[in-house]
Amino acid sequence: MTASLAESVFSSSMVAQTLRMSLPYVCAALGGVMCERSGVVNVALEGTLVASALGAIAATQATGSAVVGVLAGVVTGAVVGLVHASLAVRARIDAIVSGIALNLVASGGTRFVTRALYGSSSNSPTVAVHMFGASLFGDGHPVLAAAFNPLFLLAAACVAAIVWLLRDTRFGLHVRACGEDPTAAQVLGVRVDFTRMIAVVLGGAVTGVGGTALAFDLHQFQAGMSGGRGFVALAAVIVAGWRPWQTAAACVAFAALDALQIVLQNQTTLPADGLAMMPFVATLVALVMVGAVSRGEASSMRAPAGIGKHP
Repeated sequence: MTASLAESVFSSSMVAQTLRMSLPYVCAALGGVMCERSGVVNVALEGTLVASALGAIAATQATGSAVVGVLAGVVTGAVVGLVHASLAVRARIDAIVSGIALNLVASGGTRFVTRALYGSSSNSPTVAVHMFGASLFGDGHPVLAAAFNPLFLLAAACVAAIVWLLRDTRFGLHVRACGEDPTAAQVLGVRVDFTRMIAVVLGGAVTGVGGTALAFDLHQFQAGMSGGRGFVALAAVIVAGWRPWQTAAACVAFAALDALQIVLQNQTTLPADGLAMMPFVATLVALVMVGAVSRGEASSMRAPAGIGKHP
């Protein structure tokens, strides 16, 4: 590793880029934790990111307000979650089939809507989104600028809120009960379907924050802009054993690899396509390692026992 490459890898810009790029991963993974701890598999995180990104940009473009854009992104994510919950919980359609269908609908539907709104199926016009973190600290303090990005603060609040919700509230107890043994939970008076519906909708709303962050980072919507982040986030949920804090940490690690491959592309002559595979290869390796250590009923890394089951 040359001196210039080492300086780039261990620079404040690398840290800032990691924080910035972690937002879609963290928010999508937290949404996955909420859904799957309630017993509902959610492979629609990718589609939720894409749909909420378009919702955020379209609302910002129409109103000129980034706040309205954030709200629109969150609501769009919640709506996707509601559709998934209605199919998987109410209609008892297989949750994996429902998630795949939603991903396909989001991929094609966002292209259709983008073309209808802006005359192009590939991207929207750029929008000006000003974050007070960058305004306060400027280019001289990239880590502080990234840390005080309102969406980063919102994502951090979501992590803390979900930890508190699942661990310390009655609703969180119901969510965990539905995920472990829905039949027993129903016998004890828990409204399993209702609890799961709320959990999936909340998960979609949190994922919507990630989609909004992704769109605001690029200042526009681009077709397929999630780039597999939803699937990596789902892997992070598994790697972290469906635990919120650990899931967020795993997402930051994946985001660091994502940022690293960009640095390596700029500093080396290695093939860009090969470097772009780094986060996905690391995801596969992590899943294999987790699979090796999580065998057995007593493992803390196992999935909720009632996932995919109905009372």
